[in-house]
Amino acid sequence: MGSTVLSLRIDGELLDRLRQHAAKRGMSVQDYVVRTLIRDDFDERFKAAVDETEKFYGQEGTAGIRAEEVT
Repeated sequence: MGSTVLSLRIDGELLDRLRQHAAKRGMSVQDYVVRTLIRDDFDERFKAAVDETEKFYGQEGTAGIRAEEVT
């Protein structure tokens, strides 16, 4: 898989916050943003897969127990 350049113009305050978050994790801002985008993309794909599974099997058949029922 190749790479492509994505150029962004962002507010200085946002860049400072990104630098702080990246520094806490010992990462560059570029790596932090890329990992965040990858994680968000995975979350969306995972939710879509769960939704499709629920449609296929019906909500009752997927987990047997709903999250709000767990104590």
